[in-house]
Amino acid sequence: MTQQAGTEGVKPPGSRGDRAKTVLSVVAVLGLGALAFLGVREAQRKRLMPDGVSPPAFQMEKHEGGSLALADLKGRVVMLDFWATWCPPCREEMPSLVKLAKEYESQGLVFVAASRDDGATAKQEVDYFLQRFQPELRPYVVYADDNVARAFQVNALPTLYFLDADGKVVDAQRGMLSEDGLRRRIERALKK
Repeated sequence: MTQQAGTEGVKPPGSRGDRAKTVLSVVAVLGLGALAFLGVREAQRKRLMPDGVSPPAFQMEKHEGGSLALADLKGRVVMLDFWATWCPPCREEMPSLVKLAKEYESQGLVFVAASRDDGATAKQEVDYFLQRFQPELRPYVVYADDNVARAFQVNALPTLYFLDADGKVVDAQRGMLSEDGLRRRIERALKK
């Protein structure tokens, strides 16, 4: 029996060693992708209104009539959520926001649900959404026009801000949060 020179120790393609290298390469690429994603998320957060800043004074029309100025809420911690009826993550997050708003209200938390629905039918769309999906949201709804959204650097929904008792930003988040994530942020804001 003759042996070919140089073939000793050579593994056939698809061997266990090749698969392990492929798996390690995929894991490394996914890890780098996750790090890049986290970096982008942090960069997006930094582009929001920074902590310690007092937002400009605005009047926002309440869904149930009248108006609301954030200055009227001084002395209480404000959870200001920018949302829209057409935004799936907003709709998914809303039950947790309403639940936690009620839970922490006695501790000084005020929830303001600033709708970015716009156009001539905005009020009807919001009213339909409230009747059909989220009736408990009704007392919290205000309308945030383009000037308010621009001042709060809202370019994606949902966008959430916490304002301290002095009306200054203490936290901001772009994107949906879990109920646990919301709870942690509420408790942190109430302690400041």
